[in-house]
Amino acid sequence: MNRIDGRAFDELRCVKITPGFAEFAEGSVLIECGHTKVLCCASVEERTPPHVPMGEGWVTAEYSMLPRANRERSRRDVSKLKLSPRSAEIQRLVGRSLRAAVDMKKLGEHTITIDCDVLQGDGGTRTTSVTGGYIALALACRKLVEAGRISQNPLKGYVAGISAGIVDDRVLLDLCYEEDSRAMVDLNCIMNEQGELIELQGTGEGRTFTVDEQQELVRLCAKGVKELIAIQKEILEQ
Repeated sequence: MNRIDGRAFDELRCVKITPGFAEFAEGSVLIECGHTKVLCCASVEERTPPHVPMGEGWVTAEYSMLPRANRERSRRDVSKLKLSPRSAEIQRLVGRSLRAAVDMKKLGEHTITIDCDVLQGDGGTRTTSVTGGYIALALACRKLVEAGRISQNPLKGYVAGISAGIVDDRVLLDLCYEEDSRAMVDLNCIMNEQGELIELQGTGEGRTFTVDEQQELVRLCAKGVKELIAIQKEILEQ
């Protein structure tokens, strides 16, 4: 099958990353993966939630889509007086994924909140939020070290996320909306720099799938994550 945008089955969408996009956040980035655009901002507070052990820090995330991020307008969560189940699930995923990259003892008694606001959605918003959120987090940690607020960088390594799926019985990497909406199987994968899994979300939406198919999708995601981490390194080393 020919993909809508002419990509190979294992090819990422075009990735564009603009660091320092927001002036006041300790770390920020606008990340664009194809037509998906997410603004990720990292904010630092010198306090931690009650459940965090003394002397340790915390990393959390919030996720939201602008009302016209998609093809039809959606209602803001605030208008419903509660967070939508989808937004709540995604922000927990982003928070868990980014905490895996941080040594909380080195972070000290600071909380870093990563706000991920989807400006435009075209598939893969949660994994794009993880990839961009990591860069915002890294920039905020760097600023803490430079300001002398912590003695050493608390990051343990890189983290990125990507999706893959089975569309018309073919495995594809980095699904756009048109592909995702037709996917028989959808899988979101978060990995670290060593290729180890942090989170795996796989769903048989149009049919069941085998363990072999799952492993094929994970291998495809591993290739995509490796390429995304190379881009993250390039941005952070500028």
